[in-house]
Amino acid sequence: MKDNIAADRQRILVVDDENFYIDVLVNLLQDDYRVSIAKNGQAALKRALSSTPPDLILLDVMMPDIDGYEVCRQLKADKRTTNIPVIFLTVKSEVDDEIRGFETGAVDYITKPMSPPIVKSRVKNHLLLTRARKLLEDQTKLLEQQVKERTREVTRTQDVAIYCMASLAETRDNETGNHIRRTQHYVRLLSDYLSNHPAYRDYLDKETIQLLYKSAPLHDIGKVGVPDRVLLKPGKLNEEEWEQMKRHPQCGHDALLSAENELGSTPFLQIAREIALTHHEKWDGSGYPEGLKDNDIPISGRLMAMADVYDALISKRVYKEAFSHEKSVQLILGEKGTHFDPLIVDAFEQLQNEFKLIAEKFKD
Repeated sequence: MKDNIAADRQRILVVDDENFYIDVLVNLLQDDYRVSIAKNGQAALKRALSSTPPDLILLDVMMPDIDGYEVCRQLKADKRTTNIPVIFLTVKSEVDDEIRGFETGAVDYITKPMSPPIVKSRVKNHLLLTRARKLLEDQTKLLEQQVKERTREVTRTQDVAIYCMASLAETRDNETGNHIRRTQHYVRLLSDYLSNHPAYRDYLDKETIQLLYKSAPLHDIGKVGVPDRVLLKPGKLNEEEWEQMKRHPQCGHDALLSAENELGSTPFLQIAREIALTHHEKWDGSGYPEGLKDNDIPISGRLMAMADVYDALISKRVYKEAFSHEKSVQLILGEKGTHFDPLIVDAFEQLQNEFKLIAEKFKD
């Protein structure tokens, strides 16, 4: 039992080149702590770096090989020993000496000849402070880990909710969840590429690109408001049916705005709402629902328009057969400056092989 108690006691390293002070300190502290000694700076550094480092060091300033200031400096410079509290022992009691000691990293200063009650009290207090600091650090790390886990959980829940909402809209249109995956990957591909372009650099930072990727699946959520007889009609829509179809961007925007008003605004909801409303706008102003033109169309909507149209072209729909990748590319290039932002068409042209790879990876 005594051996176990001794093993649990904190370790004190006494560093002094005078036997008298070593004996005084060992006799004073050995009943409460595990005390080891070093008679010079080199030995002190070696013991501090051992497999059983001290919890606190009582360090003499005036020593023959390396003085205490240099020993303390080296201890604080090494990440293995930087957190060990050092209390200087010295006959020097000038203010400048104390300032120098604290600047090297010492936590306290005890002048010789030493007062036993002061030594015991300061050793005890600094060990308690060190334990409290370590406990606080451990609790902070635990809290940070819990926050990270909670954030991941919230993110997963958000992703599932987004996917379910988007799938609901897409399946009503006889489309599949892979359309969602493909289009969000197209958007990220274009965004990453254009983030180096002067015209897009300020907008397409890493955070915004991630938000675009996550919100892209909600671009057609407004289709839940389109009647099946219109949405699933295999032939050409008449004028009334087309007007009903053209309402889905506004419907999606309004649904997301309602969520934003109810739950509070977030960058994700703002971008999702923007994409839902503007992904059918055209560069020449002939799109819908608002007839926006060129740079009045948000970048998010321009990117989504390219991703959505390419995927619609290569996919089978109730009203058309799938076009080949090559045919789809030619059709899109022909819409440069009319349907699409010319710079986004240029990016698409450079990235067309990557678009094809994404389409094949997530094919229906």
